[in-house]
Amino acid sequence: MNNLFVDAPQLRVFDFLTEIAYGTNVSYNSLNMFFPKLTETGILVKTRRIGKSDYFKFNRKNNFVQNMIKLDWMLVKRNLFRRIKVPVK
Repeated sequence: MNNLFVDAPQLRVFDFLTEIAYGTNVSYNSLNMFFPKLTETGILVKTRRIGKSDYFKFNRKNNFVQNMIKLDWMLVKRNLFRRIKVPVK
């Protein structure tokens, strides 16, 4: 039997993009429309191409990405300290 649902990088990326679209209430087609803009502005950079698949990552040298990472960590830390009550000495 041909295994249609193998663990392929393309399926994992598609699943990830689908989760983004679902979590943000943005359609998959809309996501595909502005994805190229993320590479044009330098937020994402293409790392390699294997066959017909392009691989991307966040450009950590981009100021916007650096600030988003800082913001994310600040929000995570704030939420963590709210859940864990740290005794004051």
